[in-house]
Amino acid sequence: MSEKAWRTILTSRRDAVFTITLNLPDRLNAFSPTMSRELPEAIREANQNRDIRVVVLTGAGRAFSAGGDMSETRETPGSFAEEAVLGRDVVYGLLDCEKPVVCRMNGDAIGLGATLALLSDVVVAADSARIGDPHVKMGLVAGDGGALIWPMLIGPMLAKYYLLTGDLLPAPEARGLGLITRSVPAELLDEEVAKVVRKLAAGAPLAIRWTKRAINAHLQSMAKLQFDLSLAYEGVTLLSADHAEAKAAFFEKRRPVFTGH
Repeated sequence: MSEKAWRTILTSRRDAVFTITLNLPDRLNAFSPTMSRELPEAIREANQNRDIRVVVLTGAGRAFSAGGDMSETRETPGSFAEEAVLGRDVVYGLLDCEKPVVCRMNGDAIGLGATLALLSDVVVAADSARIGDPHVKMGLVAGDGGALIWPMLIGPMLAKYYLLTGDLLPAPEARGLGLITRSVPAELLDEEVAKVVRKLAAGAPLAIRWTKRAINAHLQSMAKLQFDLSLAYEGVTLLSADHAEAKAAFFEKRRPVFTGH
């Protein structure tokens, strides 16, 4: 695997395990356009390397990922379209990766960060972490994968509640709903991830790869049906007065007042 000077991620390899770390801790690993380009590229490289058996995905610092970077401006349809393509690459990069991906959810996974975690094959979270998709609290449609993966994991009824309210779930509660795989005390996170990784790395690579492919076939078909539509809806709400109000309220540290415009 080629050595690269990544700007927003760190990569390391130990034997057959390839670890990707989101590495913007001062910004809670919020997604910038650069990260949205680099992450799928790293996943593709791991997927194409025959010697890699397991990919571990985690975050630097106290968060897994805070999702989209609120400091990034996306004020025109053209700028959003460019960002949507990058977000699409992130989602499809994970869906198309045939190596098992283990999410080490070291901290909060929010918005696109939650989608990233939930598109992994195994999610082991610190029990102090939270997960959720609060797009609606910013006056936006959960278009970058939330509307795709949440109903697939916990069913439409629960998914609608959490996506329509934007509420965050503590990791133990998320585990109880079947949203994530395991929730453990933070001091045991690395030990638990290592157990899962060893088990997957020692398994039959072809059997694991093609079992994942068979399961993901349904997700991929659903993505083709509705992912672009949900992205388009997000683009429409991005231009709404409600989103402008939510963004202003975010930076002014107050509660937004939505008007439906």
